[in-house]
Amino acid sequence: MAERARMTAAQLADKLLASEHADVLRESVAWMAAQLMEADVSGQIGAELGERTPDRVTHRNGYRSREWDTRVGSIQLAIPRLRQGSYFPSFLEPRRRAEQALVAVVQEAYVNGVSTRKVDRLVEQMGLHQLSKDQVSRLCRGLDEQVRVFCERPLEGAYPYLWLDAKVERVRERGGVRHKALVIAYGVHASGRREVIGLDVGEAETESFWREFLRGLGARGLDGVKLCISDAHQGLKNAIGQVLGCRWQRCTVHFLRDMLGHVSRAQQPLVSGAIRQIFVASSAAEARARLGQVVDQLRAHAPKVARLLADAEADLLAFYGFPAEHWPKLRSTNPLERVNREIGRRSDVVGIFPNDAALLRLAGMLLLEQNDEWLVGRRYLSESSMALVTAAGHPAGSTTTGTKEVAQLTTS
Repeated sequence: MAERARMTAAQLADKLLASEHADVLRESVAWMAAQLMEADVSGQIGAELGERTPDRVTHRNGYRSREWDTRVGSIQLAIPRLRQGSYFPSFLEPRRRAEQALVAVVQEAYVNGVSTRKVDRLVEQMGLHQLSKDQVSRLCRGLDEQVRVFCERPLEGAYPYLWLDAKVERVRERGGVRHKALVIAYGVHASGRREVIGLDVGEAETESFWREFLRGLGARGLDGVKLCISDAHQGLKNAIGQVLGCRWQRCTVHFLRDMLGHVSRAQQPLVSGAIRQIFVASSAAEARARLGQVVDQLRAHAPKVARLLADAEADLLAFYGFPAEHWPKLRSTNPLERVNREIGRRSDVVGIFPNDAALLRLAGMLLLEQNDEWLVGRRYLSESSMALVTAAGHPAGSTTTGTKEVAQLTTS
């Protein structure tokens, strides 16, 4: 097959100027893409188009057409073919892993019989074209393997801080749609870097499910946990005590939200302001004193809140037993909220997942990318301050939050 002649930039300009209806931007992108492909192929072959040289390793073998959807419109590419080996343009490499996962979810929804009209609307909004079942299967298998490796990787070293949270998502099953729990665990390593260390989908947030999830983390090497932060799910709390045996920090944000549900709207500003001041105290002793004052203050106006606050004192103030610079990040599960929002933003697009694997695939790819960013970014907590935690020798089940311990941890 005859080789195509390469158009120069000057020839392209003459062509565009001579045409009354030329799309300058799209034609320019198409020309640039063609030049990039020819340059890539020349480097791979070892010879320019039409060049005779003893260094070449193979020859061109015509072209294959491929449509490329871009922001300037659809472009028809002519991708060079080789007699030996293969060539695929680098700029056509599959989308980012999270975007691949979203594509896979959408296409798998077709395969699993989700409303065609709904999925067609979604595909149109995303600017995608329907893929064959074989393409979907290959894409899903590749993504699933990446998620599996990520979720089963060994955990090395100590993780003094562990956050646990669950997000409810809708998954289609035979006979209807069920709400399932997408659970995420992330920790701060002794080096001060945060990592996503666990991910799973459960039928519900039962104690047995959480227990098996934590045992799975332990089997992969989770060790050295000094403090676990979560909301007040009783099954989760029990599982933490049974499997990890570490201190438990009740999320102060969730607690405050729960307390506001026990008072009238008119009382909410008073209750909120009173409780918030407890968690910004400068020491454990001051925090306990403030908590006692708030309990006394609320006993007449909100007796149930006062009782619940008094009962939760040890769980709410556990973070005061650690270095002061860590306190803002230890008193709630807020560090997970941004991650959950990113998952929610994409899962809202999908609506109902066709199966558990699709949910794990999308969440896993997002978390994998997030984990990569954390590992190459700034440390979440300084290594020197983390050394104070790992060297402090906290008894695993201790619930002490005394000022003596705080002073020991915060003294350099």
